[in-house]
Amino acid sequence: MPRTVLVCDDERHILESVTYVVRQEGYQALTAEDGEQALRRARSERPDLVVLDIQLPDKSGLEVCRELKSDPETRGIYVILLTALGRERDEEAGLESGADEFLTKPFSPRELRRRLHELLDD
Repeated sequence: MPRTVLVCDDERHILESVTYVVRQEGYQALTAEDGEQALRRARSERPDLVVLDIQLPDKSGLEVCRELKSDPETRGIYVILLTALGRERDEEAGLESGADEFLTKPFSPRELRRRLHELLDD
């Protein structure tokens, strides 16, 4: 059974671009457009990894990551934070929230592929 990746971004073109890369690499893709939807899908569908935008309209990606990582049922889900914020302190905040990886927009599809395989391939 292929690994599952939940992609959450409120920018349609980013959501579609990341989802395309995920599927191209042979993983199953789920999508969410806001933090609450991402939490619901992560809790109900238990993806192996979440690619999560930090700046979301309702609940920030940092909040979503903290909630996922503090819940024993979802703490094993890998999280890659994806953001337009490229400052060092933003990366530190992301990693402190429990994220496993951090990518800045615009992201390199090659780098995303590499990180997906590093986290998901046995």
